Amino acid sequence: MSDYRRNYVQGGAYFFTVVTEKRINILNNDKARECLRSAFQHCMKEYPFKIDAMVMLPNHIHAIWTLPDDDFDYSKRWGIIKKQFTQLWLAQGGFEIGISKSKQRYRRRGVWQRRFWEHTLRNQDDYNRHFDYLHYNPIKHGVVKHLSEYPYSSFHRCVEQGIYQENWGSKYEAYFDFNE
Repeated sequence: MSDYRRNYVQGGAYFFTVVTEKRINILNNDKARECLRSAFQHCMKEYPFKIDAMVMLPNHIHAIWTLPDDDFDYSKRWGIIKKQFTQLWLAQGGFEIGISKSKQRYRRRGVWQRRFWEHTLRNQDDYNRHFDYLHYNPIKHGVVKHLSEYPYSSFHRCVEQGIYQENWGSKYEAYFDFNE
């Protein structure tokens, strides 16, 4: 991964995957959701962006963001969000895993993996496939059988806006080929 180069496009739309340290299951509760909401609000005060879609699973988050026309710095935003979440989470007695002395020297905590995965959305079809993939994720991971049962997703907002029907995904055979 040392040769990985991020793609920065001003005003771009991006799909992200952000994972907890060693995939610990800390995100499947209301306390985590409130800490995450506060962390996003904190970041957006100084570095605004649009959250198009998001789902918070027990050990990872998927999100689609659109950045302002004159901005491309999603890395700074994720850094702020992860730091703010960690501070709030730990202050409220949240769990973290032990980390190495090396990570401690760099002032890392045992809440988030250091890196995150990003994909620049190339066109409307690419955007739509990632949008559906994100919302289908709780079913894919066996967390629920019906998306209407899962509280930590923008799926409910999409139902209210008429983007999805309430039973979308329940009998859906997921096939998401990102290589097309």
